[in-house]
Amino acid sequence: MSLETAAETVAEQIRRQEYIELHAHNDADGIAAGSILCHAMMRAGIRFRMRVCQEVTPANLTGDAPHLLCDLGAGMADLPKDTMVVDHHLPVFEGVFHANPRLAGADGDRELSAAGMAYIVAQKMGDNRDLSGLVIPGIIGDGQEITGKNLEIFNDGVANGIIVPDRGITLPGRDMAERWYMATNPYLDGISGGEQLIADFIGQAQDQALGENRSRLDTLLSQVVLEAAPDTTYASLLAIYGDTYHLQREVIEDAHALTAVIDACGKAGQGDLGATICLRSSHYLEQAWEIAREHRVKVIDVVRNARPDEGSIGVYEVHDVTLTSDVADILARDRVSSRPVLVYAHSDNSCRISIRCPVGINAEIGPLVRDLAATCGGNGGGHIRRGGATIPSGKIGIFSRSWQEAFAL
Repeated sequence: MSLETAAETVAEQIRRQEYIELHAHNDADGIAAGSILCHAMMRAGIRFRMRVCQEVTPANLTGDAPHLLCDLGAGMADLPKDTMVVDHHLPVFEGVFHANPRLAGADGDRELSAAGMAYIVAQKMGDNRDLSGLVIPGIIGDGQEITGKNLEIFNDGVANGIIVPDRGITLPGRDMAERWYMATNPYLDGISGGEQLIADFIGQAQDQALGENRSRLDTLLSQVVLEAAPDTTYASLLAIYGDTYHLQREVIEDAHALTAVIDACGKAGQGDLGATICLRSSHYLEQAWEIAREHRVKVIDVVRNARPDEGSIGVYEVHDVTLTSDVADILARDRVSSRPVLVYAHSDNSCRISIRCPVGINAEIGPLVRDLAATCGGNGGGHIRRGGATIPSGKIGIFSRSWQEAFAL
């Protein structure tokens, strides 16, 4: 089935409903995807309830109302067949109402996020071109590229004046100091969380601005790169400055900032705030920014003190399940690494696992994570180079050993 046909099939099923229970993954891509479809449903007169969650199981899909999963569900074989799934993860679900780029031969890792897939579905429901800006947080949040279908959506957004491309510092923040202080994508060793050092660098750059009320950006960037270079990958240093996007219809115009805020809200258990922002309400904007700052500072502190588990390589424990994904991203992307990274955290009787593969190492993470999680009595899946799982707490030792055996380099 083609991508357009699958999108039309899901869109038609949504339009048939009077009320829908929507479940969205708690990261930037999932919240953006769910919000795009909420906009489309509001405009179509369809009532809904949106919940932002880390994962969903068939047991969560109760009641008579139809269920719509965004950035969730593709990797689950046991969902009710009438579940509507808009996702881009490796597909296992075989229901009819499944819009997923991978089912049409498109690259769900690089070329189309869940938010992008949701936008295509929304377009089948009516004229929702103004929502193209909400696709960008999906692209940035999941580390995708503006190519393939992403590029088509981006070009539509630019042509319609919804997205305005630019160049500049890609770090989110309300002022220059906060941009460096909260830097986690990329994480800059020695800079991220270094409040006094950042203040010193900005002050020195201002002193060289020849009395003008602005910083010498070239001086500031040079200082940051020199400080961070010893323990930060070359690609991460390059990512400090690059393509930026002004989203003309969103309450946070800078795309990188919007991504950071809604992602942090979701992972901090305040996904409703992230969705509120994507639904274009600025009422809780400052509260959302403070959540983003607090979340990122926690991530930075954990990364600074990260040490592999005794007797293991590339396996790290953190003490907050909301941090596993971001910490795994940083350790695999921004630190020089020669093997996949596994980060886990315990919560009650379960253990949350996030796994990432560094650039240059080819490994099909998602299918292996799914199989290992199943043998431990849990569930998991993901992408080719990124995966996650939830297993019983007592099984992390078995999972970790099996993982290391699979990637003994």
